[in-house]
Amino acid sequence: MYRLLIADDEALEREGLEHLIHRMLPGRFQIAFADNGRRAIEQAEDFRPHIIMMDINMPGIQGLQAIREIKSRLPDTRFILVTAYDFFAYAKEAVSLGVKEYIVKPAGREQISSILNQLIDELEREKSKRTEELHLRDKVSQLQPLVENELSLLLMVDQVLDADEEKLSDWLSFPLDKGCAVVVAFPKQIYTLDKKKLYETFRSFAKTYGISCIVSSLIDLHMAIFIRNDTRDHAWKNDIKMFGEKLCRLAERQFRLPITVGIGSVQSGADGWRKSYFEAVFASDVDRHVGEVRDFEDVVQGTGSTVAASTTAPASSGEHSDPVDQRSYVISALQRIREQREQQTINVMDKAKQYIGLHFTEELSLEETAEHVHLNPHYFSKVFKQQVGATFIDYLTGLRIEKAKQLISSADELALKEVCFEVGYKDPNYFSRVFKRVTGLTPTEYRSQAK
Repeated sequence: MYRLLIADDEALEREGLEHLIHRMLPGRFQIAFADNGRRAIEQAEDFRPHIIMMDINMPGIQGLQAIREIKSRLPDTRFILVTAYDFFAYAKEAVSLGVKEYIVKPAGREQISSILNQLIDELEREKSKRTEELHLRDKVSQLQPLVENELSLLLMVDQVLDADEEKLSDWLSFPLDKGCAVVVAFPKQIYTLDKKKLYETFRSFAKTYGISCIVSSLIDLHMAIFIRNDTRDHAWKNDIKMFGEKLCRLAERQFRLPITVGIGSVQSGADGWRKSYFEAVFASDVDRHVGEVRDFEDVVQGTGSTVAASTTAPASSGEHSDPVDQRSYVISALQRIREQREQQTINVMDKAKQYIGLHFTEELSLEETAEHVHLNPHYFSKVFKQQVGATFIDYLTGLRIEKAKQLISSADELALKEVCFEVGYKDPNYFSRVFKRVTGLTPTEYRSQAK
């Protein structure tokens, strides 16, 4: 139901229009009234009408003045100008105010009905358009974290995805021109927490902090935040350190978690951001200074804790290490960390394959397997395909079909329906289709050939 305001100083006109509209367009309008321009403005603010039928000549504030005032506050309201005289000057000014409809008293019922129906159609089209736009915005808002995670993964691990960093950064309006990575390292006790809530809390904080950033998903014991330096402020890095300190306090306050925050150097381009990420990983691991913010550049320069604290650095002949030697050591340490992470990924995939091997005849999902190895399902899916060479579902299907072939060929002569259930399928017809897609033969044909 639409809201209609009738502004006219003549009571008979107001009542006549109300009666006519309810009769011609039953159930379409909720109607309010105003007997002068001032009351029309007040009623418009309270009633917020979709359509206003405004008489030009009223005591006090005139109709056009009232339209001008209401239009400034309710720009989407439609106006129908009503007058007893056909004055061109009025019409000209009304057009300048965006009034498209003009009725000269006494107006016929067909004219009024036609104009109102026309405005209803306009309102319906606009409502439909707004609904579509909101639906699209909602879809985009749901996709944004996924796209951010895709780009983050590209900047974190080489060749995990086939996507193009530049395309993703353009879609997100997040140029990879200049910025740094921040890594939040969590203790193992996060495995007992609601990881979705943990991720959403940290992402929401980063997004509302006033920085331009993208946030990765929670990957095992850490998450990455890539922050653009869109200022020329030389103290920008200090602001990032302050951001890291607030992340530490947030973790302690919300989850009682002692975290370490590592900050990489300011870089540009996909390779530069990736380098900053590994620096941040290194800084977050150095000494495991729980509750502290560790800037990689400070660690290298020795103003943070020394690099040698976590492992033995090469000795220097002088009182202080040569900066070049120290940097070379740090780079080699970064490489070792990266190799360790890659080995950890391989170990995790072995653990996942072992779990699938034990449960492939049951109702097994990617999400359940990812949960078992403490990885985000989206990240697990991408890394699984890279490491194993097949998607999760293809790998699972392969195990099931191999088992089915063994059972079909066995001397026990199990019914094909029994084979279907034994290997984890609930629908024999679906099992038959999958079996033929993989082997090129139906189960019956395969059994015939196996004899």
